[in-house]
Amino acid sequence: MSSLAQKNRNVGLRAALFGLAMLALAFAAVPLYRVFCQVTGFGGTTMKAEAAPGAVAGQIGVRFDANISPALPWKFEPEQATVRIHPGARTTIYYHATNYTARNTTGQAVFNVTPEAAGKYFSKIECFCFTEQTLKPGEDVRMPVVFYVDPKLRDDPATSHIDEITLSYTFYPVENPESGR
Repeated sequence: MSSLAQKNRNVGLRAALFGLAMLALAFAAVPLYRVFCQVTGFGGTTMKAEAAPGAVAGQIGVRFDANISPALPWKFEPEQATVRIHPGARTTIYYHATNYTARNTTGQAVFNVTPEAAGKYFSKIECFCFTEQTLKPGEDVRMPVVFYVDPKLRDDPATSHIDEITLSYTFYPVENPESGR
């Protein structure tokens, strides 16, 4: 084999390997980004916690927002629009969802927190958004969110001025639900 043919073969092999590596990276990008956001609170992603640290002095407002994809025939709304809480206090609020169809439908909620800088200080202990939700025909469900706002929010110069946080959910349909409910 000539030197030129060998060089062309090496270039072709490297290009193919590079293409495969880029394809693998493309498939890994979404899960890696999700982990990054959950660890850092980037983009308003909330933290997941086991327990609240305990209430401290002061208060902060939390506003609740609910949205539905037009492709999901549900009604979805919070029971209350806002609460005032003590940082560090375990707080429970509820959302309602109603299935307007004559068949089981499944949805998955995605969420974020604004201002984005507050995301790393907003921790959920329990949330309907952790799993897919399947509603029977006409079913109306009450879904809890158990959370706290980390008192360290007040110590961070980037967030110490924040007086209100918005927790926003959007429900999207799930085509092939994982759960058999």
